[in-house]
Amino acid sequence: MTALTPRPAQPPVVSALPPNDALREVLHDEVHARPPARIRLPALVVYVAVLNEGVSREAEWSHLRQLPGQQDLPPEDLSGNFLRLRFDTHTLKWERHTEFSRYSIVQALPEAAMTGGDEAELIRALTVDPAWLASIPGRTVAAIMMAMVHGDVDDPAAMRAQADPWFEGRETLASMLGIRRSCAMTDFRLRDSGFERLLVISPPNTSELRVGRISQRLLELETYRLMALRGLPVAKELGPMLTESEAQLAAITARMENTEASDQELLQTLIGLAARIERATALNMYRFSATQAYHGLVEQRITQLRETPIPGTQTVGEFLQRRLSPAIATVQATAQRLTSLSQRVERASALLRTRVDIATEAQNQMLLEKLTKGQELQLRLQSTVEGLSIAAISYYVVSLLVYCAKAAKSAGLPVNIELATGLSIPLVLVGVWWMGKRVQAALHAENP
Repeated sequence: MTALTPRPAQPPVVSALPPNDALREVLHDEVHARPPARIRLPALVVYVAVLNEGVSREAEWSHLRQLPGQQDLPPEDLSGNFLRLRFDTHTLKWERHTEFSRYSIVQALPEAAMTGGDEAELIRALTVDPAWLASIPGRTVAAIMMAMVHGDVDDPAAMRAQADPWFEGRETLASMLGIRRSCAMTDFRLRDSGFERLLVISPPNTSELRVGRISQRLLELETYRLMALRGLPVAKELGPMLTESEAQLAAITARMENTEASDQELLQTLIGLAARIERATALNMYRFSATQAYHGLVEQRITQLRETPIPGTQTVGEFLQRRLSPAIATVQATAQRLTSLSQRVERASALLRTRVDIATEAQNQMLLEKLTKGQELQLRLQSTVEGLSIAAISYYVVSLLVYCAKAAKSAGLPVNIELATGLSIPLVLVGVWWMGKRVQAALHAENP
């Protein structure tokens, strides 16, 4: 026996880059986050999409653990929002998105599926327990059974005959996908079981990866269509409220033209209207924005299908665009009305504030005029008081001088009290007046 030569140890890789950004690997691996499955024909794809509002990731993990052999499924496997489980007879793919979670099961197509299409028989032929499907946490938004088979895509009559049992003879829409590589058919009808039905016919040389991409695009197309339409009931519900609010705003604006209308009453009414509009905006603007985003994804998926029509049959993309466009236009118009109404309420509030400011300025002007008149009266009164003050102070000073003269006469000095009093009065008046002026000048110098 020849001994194996050990491989030489590889030298450690020397990094020639600056440190990675914290999100670099996450953003880089996003391109591989949801790879399409490889599907071997003939196959049956069972697809369920549920709204996950209020449903935690732990609840979905607990539900996945109920599958056979998955009791030890670690919760870390669900951290990337994508998980594919492989079983002996089927594969199951779980995906979690912002508003919904998707479960896709790929199994072999039951033998009787393309001959009778019986709903109860199909449910019994599922490799996953129907009770497990029914107990998926969340509320169903889309459920599809898609049969994928081989067929001659160059013979439309043969494809219609092949599809009749699957669609129970109903009229279908059909499109050639790519350069006539596959054909997709649907009737957009809900069965009693709650499932829609799709059929994909591909030539025998179609690769498994291409079949997987077709499956993914068709399932996403239907899911995003239904998610886009979730804004339509909201728009219809808001319509009467917007009409009433627009009429109320027009009435408020008309009353603002009347100068006798109470500003306080107008302000209270306008505040109530603004609060109602802002509440509607806060509750529904996300739904309208999501509708636009989902509609963009629908258009993108239709473009990626690269449809070509089959003579005498309407294409899936054309049907969706004709049916979806009015609903999206209604949502867009409602969102625009809501935004426009909010802006108009804001302009009306600005006008009312301007009106209140003008009235306030007029009142302030009147108050200033009254204050000016009061100050003039006060100055006149002050001048009068100053004159009286000079007379009073002079009287007291002269009285003091009289006492001094009397005291001097009592001391034996030859003083004529009446003459001294008369002569001192002018001097005292001038002195008191001069001292008052000096005090006023000093005060004005300190507080100009």
